[in-house]
Amino acid sequence: MSGRRQRNAHTRHEFAVNMTSNTDSIISYRQKFRAGERISSAFVESTVDALISKRFAKRQQMQWTRRGAHLPLQIRTALM
Repeated sequence: MSGRRQRNAHTRHEFAVNMTSNTDSIISYRQKFRAGERISSAFVESTVDALISKRFAKRQQMQWTRRGAHLPLQIRTALM
């Protein structure tokens, strides 16, 4: 098995173990939606905002322009 395949297999195994170990903690958004509960992504949005704003900071070696940040985000959004 090649090194890349071994790493992929290891990563998949770790993911499966993590999912199995944390099944009780995983939120079922389908159940929440069907029950009429609100679904918040505020914590995720906050993290994304922090990461993006860090790239716009003047003291960073690599900075993003607004267009430079917009295009990869559009691609990621489309893929999701």
